[in-house]
Amino acid sequence: MTTNATALIAPSTGAAFERGQITRRDLGADDVRIAIAYAGICHSDIHQVRSEWGPGTFPMVPGHEIAGVVTEVGPEVTDFQPGDRVGVGCFVDSCGECEPCQASEEQFCTRGTVMTYNSQEYSGEPTYGGYSTEVVVRAGYVLRIPEELSLDAAAPLLCAGITTYSPLRHWNAGPGKRVAVIGMGGLGHMAVKYAHALGAHVTVLSQTRSKEDDGRRFGADDYRATSEEGTLESLRGSFDLIINTVSADVDLDALLATLTLDGVLVFVGLPENPQTLSVFSLTSARRVVTGSNIGGIRETQEMLDFSAEHGIAAEVEVISADDVDAAYERVLRSDVRYRFVIDVDTLRD
Repeated sequence: MTTNATALIAPSTGAAFERGQITRRDLGADDVRIAIAYAGICHSDIHQVRSEWGPGTFPMVPGHEIAGVVTEVGPEVTDFQPGDRVGVGCFVDSCGECEPCQASEEQFCTRGTVMTYNSQEYSGEPTYGGYSTEVVVRAGYVLRIPEELSLDAAAPLLCAGITTYSPLRHWNAGPGKRVAVIGMGGLGHMAVKYAHALGAHVTVLSQTRSKEDDGRRFGADDYRATSEEGTLESLRGSFDLIINTVSADVDLDALLATLTLDGVLVFVGLPENPQTLSVFSLTSARRVVTGSNIGGIRETQEMLDFSAEHGIAAEVEVISADDVDAAYERVLRSDVRYRFVIDVDTLRD
């Protein structure tokens, strides 16, 4: 039978959140029902609630950084049982048959990945995210959270963690590689931690030095303020890999000049405006500009296990459900170190 869950609901574009009830589907044979404990706030939640990436589907319940505990499983589920600590990330289904799905790259499903919220199930039903007390998800899209990770600090790993871990792994960050991370926010602080744990030499490129102590504590070997005159010029030819975590416009030509031969600049932040560059910035040293989109289920589980092994978790500020509107405004002011996480128990009050 369907169940009701209490949720924070955005009734329309840009409107304040309201508490209300949503319906979760019947538990299917391969489904897992999860009592949500914590839900991270991602900048993409703000973009979608405000219809900045195109018209949103309302009413909307955001949240794709979900951590909680299994309460019930369908009869065909063998990998999970009630009491297991689990997570759900940015998507909850895919076709399972196309080439990307067969390669465990479900985020690139050619039929179209079913996103955790502001999306549609293949049945046509809307999806609702983690700002709610429970969720029902197919078992193949549920992640196991290791005991070494607290649920509140693990929740942002389901987006911020995998978004930065995946390109670092794909582009072979490790010993002997020089990695730069642009931005020290929710994504950037995770990129620094992972690049350091993988053995790379890590440089933070931030507008100011206000977070330098944190950056070095997270594993940065060097920290540069791009607002200081001559910073990027002094770094010409310095990096093998740049992870750009910011959603603002950037001077691509100046950044590309800091890459060495065959260097790679990866976008994981999503600017609203088109970004421009001179092709000569690429051809002069066979440089690459590319992007990365979260990660598949197999790699996300790998990231969680790697995080547990290396003691990596997000730096979080836990808030109540009543504080989400204010938290959105603080995110836009970069007034968070480094990820807001909703204590979902405050929705059960």
